[in-house]
Amino acid sequence: MHYFHYKNKELFCEEVPLRAIARRVETPFYVYSYRTLKRHFKAFDSAFAQAPHLTCYSVKANSNLAVLRAFFNLGAGADIVSGGELMRALNAGADPRKIVFSGVGKKKEEIEYALDSDILLFNVESSQELKIINLIARKAGKVARIALRINPDIDPSTHPYITTGLNENKFGIDIKTSLQQYREARKLKNLEIVGVDCHIGSQLTDIAPFIDALRSIKDLIFQLKKEGINISYLDLGGGLGITYSEETPPHPKQYARALLKELKGMKCTLILEPGRVLTGNAGIIVTRVLYTKKSEKKNFVIVDAGMNDLIRPSLYGAFQEIVPVKISRAREIVVDVVGPICETGDFLARDRRLPRFRPGEFLAVMSSGAYGFVMSSNYNSRARAAEVMVSGKDFYVVREHESYEDLIRGESIPEFLNPKRR
Repeated sequence: MHYFHYKNKELFCEEVPLRAIARRVETPFYVYSYRTLKRHFKAFDSAFAQAPHLTCYSVKANSNLAVLRAFFNLGAGADIVSGGELMRALNAGADPRKIVFSGVGKKKEEIEYALDSDILLFNVESSQELKIINLIARKAGKVARIALRINPDIDPSTHPYITTGLNENKFGIDIKTSLQQYREARKLKNLEIVGVDCHIGSQLTDIAPFIDALRSIKDLIFQLKKEGINISYLDLGGGLGITYSEETPPHPKQYARALLKELKGMKCTLILEPGRVLTGNAGIIVTRVLYTKKSEKKNFVIVDAGMNDLIRPSLYGAFQEIVPVKISRAREIVVDVVGPICETGDFLARDRRLPRFRPGEFLAVMSSGAYGFVMSSNYNSRARAAEVMVSGKDFYVVREHESYEDLIRGESIPEFLNPKRR
C-alpha cells in the first residue's frame, strides 16, 4: 500500500497536493512518500522477526541520502555495489557493520575503502577477486570477512536483463565449482569465511525460484560444515517484485513464511537485500504536458520527462501506470506519452488509453521510486530532475534540479583549442 491518493479529484502524496509542489519545483520531479517508505520497511523487516536476520536495503534501487537515512533510522543495513554507494551509505548514517559489498567488478580503491570502513562482509564473485581482496587485506594488515556469491543456475522468470542467477549471467560463482572455491579461500590467510550469498534476479513475482535457489545453497552449506567451514551468514539477496500493472507478487509475510520454513534447523543469520519492494511504489515522477500532436496513425502527448529521466519503459519495455494529477471530464483516447529526447525509443507509454490532455497539465508516472532517478542521465544535455520527500503536510526538496552550470562542471577546454591571439 502507498500514500498517493485522490482527494476532490486532485492527486495527493500523503497530505500534500502534487500541484502545490509543482508550483514551487520545476518539472519533471520525483516525489517520495516517507510514510510509504516507513510502512514498507516495517512490513518487510517484521515478516522475518522470528529469525536472526539483517535487512540490508539495496542502495542501487534508490540512493538518495534522505531515502537512505529514512531506512537507517529504522535499523536497516545496506547492500552496496560500488565505492560511491558506500560513501552515500556512510554519509547517510549507515552502521558499517551492517554493510555488505556485492558486485562483479570491485576496484582496488573500492576494496581498500570498504576494508578501512570495516564493513560486515564482501560478497565475492570470482576466484581472482578472492585473491585480490586477500592481497589488499594483507598489505593493510587486516582480515577481510567474505562470502562467496553462488550462481545456482535458477531461472527466475523475469526480464532477461535483470536475471542474475543463470549460468549464462556474469554474476557469482558456478555452484558446481563453489565447494572447491571455498577450499581455496580457506587457504588465504587474510580472509575470514563467514557466509554464503545468492541473488537470482529482480522483480520476481513467484516464490518458487527463491525456494529452488535456497535448497541448492542449503546443500552447499551442509557440505561446507562437513569440511569444518562454518557459515555465520546466509545472504539470500533481494528481488521480490511489486505491482506495476497486473502482477501479483507475494506479500512479504508469505515470502518470509516460505523461506523460514525451508531454513528450519539452520543456525545462521539471514541477510536480506530488498530494494524495489521498499521504494518502488513509494515514489512517482511528475511531468508537465508540453504539446499534443496527431499524426496519421498516432496521438502523441509530449511531456517534459524523457527517457533520460525514467528509462525503464524504453530499456525494458516496462509498463508504469500514468494518471492525471487533476482529474477532468475529458474523454479518453489512445495515445503515446513521449518525451523531448531525440530518440524514437523515448517514450513513457505506448498505445495507452488516457484522458485527452492539454498543454500545461500534469501527469504522474506511478511506481517510479526504484530504478528511476538512479538510472537517469544527462543525455541530450538535459539537467536531471529534482527529488522531493513528503512527510505528512510538509515537503522537502532533497535534491535540487540541476542547472546548466551543473552540466559542464568538471569539464575544461585545453589551451591548444583556444584561438591564437594575434
